[in-house]
Amino acid sequence: MKKIVSSLAIIGMFTFGFSSVSFADQQEAVNQNEESVELQEEGVEGDSLMNEDAQPETVVEEEPVEETVEAQEEVEVEKGFTSTLKKKFIEGDPFWMGIVLIALIIGIALCIERIVYLNLSSINTKKFLEEVEAAIAKGDIEGAKEICRNTRGPIASIFYQGLARVDEGVEAVEKTVVAYGGVQMGLLEKGVSWISLFIALAPMLGFMGTVIGMIQAFEKIVEDGQVSPITVAGGIQVALLTTVFGLISAIILQIFYNYIVAKVDGIVNEMENSSISLVDMMIKYKVTSK
Repeated sequence: MKKIVSSLAIIGMFTFGFSSVSFADQQEAVNQNEESVELQEEGVEGDSLMNEDAQPETVVEEEPVEETVEAQEEVEVEKGFTSTLKKKFIEGDPFWMGIVLIALIIGIALCIERIVYLNLSSINTKKFLEEVEAAIAKGDIEGAKEICRNTRGPIASIFYQGLARVDEGVEAVEKTVVAYGGVQMGLLEKGVSWISLFIALAPMLGFMGTVIGMIQAFEKIVEDGQVSPITVAGGIQVALLTTVFGLISAIILQIFYNYIVAKVDGIVNEMENSSISLVDMMIKYKVTSK
């Protein structure tokens, strides 16, 4: 009896253990399936996030393409303008157009030279006067002359010439300043007359090319023995291009000329005011001959 009970107990234990193992295996399988499903869902979410992240990148990549297209369009416009300018230059009789171009280049070179010279002639007049006055107030004429030597421009040159005549009295200083001021004014206006020449010469050369072009057009009409609108229109178009180019050259030079004249007038006014200030300093501090 005991053997039967013990055998039944052992059988029950094995049966319970097997069922527990099978249940555990089933539970692990279920857990694995759930984990695989979660991994798949995470993979789908990751792909969607990657796609979302990739969308702005595609937009960013499109911008350089648009910028490149715009740059190419600008280059094409520049090339188109340059090619058109060359074409019109050749159409307008290269001989006369070349003469007008030479006049423009020479005029611009003169303008640049004058502008550089005038800018170098400009100084801080107020600071310069203060330094010279401080030296004269101390009775240091040589120090004032040294300041003038170390300062560029016509104002410093005029002051140096005036201070060099201190021993001869105030009247001599005043005459020297006036005389040397005229010399400096001539140096400032040097080459300006040539600029005005090229301003007048450029459109005149253009008109000359136009007249010669019209004469050639009428000669061709006489040779053909008939008036052709194509011949007349083409000849007039070619002839007028030289006039246009001459007028453009004159306008460019005129702008530079007006700037130079205004700059010269400003420097001359400073020269006159500074000369009066020098004489006033000498009277104020009683700088006379010893």
